[in-house]
Amino acid sequence: MRGRELLASEIASQTAAHQAYGGVVPEVASRNHLVHAPRLLKTVVETAGISLSKIDVFAATSGPGLATSLMVGASIAKGLAIGLSKPYIGINHLEGHLLSPFFGEELQANMSLLVSGGHTVLAHVTGVGEYRVFGRTVDDAAGEAFDKVAKLLGLGYPGGPEIERHASMGNPERFDFPRSMLGSEDHNFSFSGLKTAVRYAVEREVRTGEQLSAQQVNDFCASFQAAAVDVLVRKTILAAQSAGVSLVTLSGGVSCNRALGNALATSCERAGLRFRAAAPALATDNAAMIAFAGMLRFERGFVSDVTEEIDPNLALA
Repeated sequence: MRGRELLASEIASQTAAHQAYGGVVPEVASRNHLVHAPRLLKTVVETAGISLSKIDVFAATSGPGLATSLMVGASIAKGLAIGLSKPYIGINHLEGHLLSPFFGEELQANMSLLVSGGHTVLAHVTGVGEYRVFGRTVDDAAGEAFDKVAKLLGLGYPGGPEIERHASMGNPERFDFPRSMLGSEDHNFSFSGLKTAVRYAVEREVRTGEQLSAQQVNDFCASFQAAAVDVLVRKTILAAQSAGVSLVTLSGGVSCNRALGNALATSCERAGLRFRAAAPALATDNAAMIAFAGMLRFERGFVSDVTEEIDPNLALA
């Protein structure tokens, strides 16, 4: 990045490598990181038209995430920082998502809904490094629930896009699935019960020796998606009103779900709140959002020690 301008960005998707296993395999992920990281580094430097010696600071994700994959990225960034006598900054993966809706712009106070494969978090963002977690999932993250329900229905991986595709052809009122924790006094989420409700409903619908029809699958997807989106949207609006903010943001891989984005945008408008979402290219895991977070922290005088260890369970706040 130069200032707030993104000079180059490259992503090596591992979706195909993990599809055969129905989920992410740590050993496969880290091996692919080792294979592709040097190539991507060479490509972005050439595309940006700069030399490594001209880079002011190197940033990498220090957590949370898979330890073996975190080690690859952090080791490369630290090595470059040491070799070129430049600063290093370790960035919280979740911070990258929280800041992504403001990529290239000034950060504004907001209530952020972060929904990804492994995380569902509501955070009150007041500045760079100033995050107050309002709520988080107490069991499965929303993205995990999408993946598990998709697998239950015999759909592919990743489950989110598959659920959304089938839901567009289904009846969201066919099955009355639970909206967990909507009546609770806190802002936490729970999706395990919703996943279990889908499993029991499938068992009731399937007769011995038979399979679900295509329309049944579509209806299950639509009803499940409607329940998950309903909980996410309603709890986000309540959290924003509780915090007294006027802006709601949406980020993380699940933010690419159009039903979620449209429902949250509509609910914000009805509640008199502004809404903005991360661009689709910045929603799934990517290095650009980590670079942006690193730049904002560096501008504020923050640097990390190269001896800082990665932390697979790194907390946001």
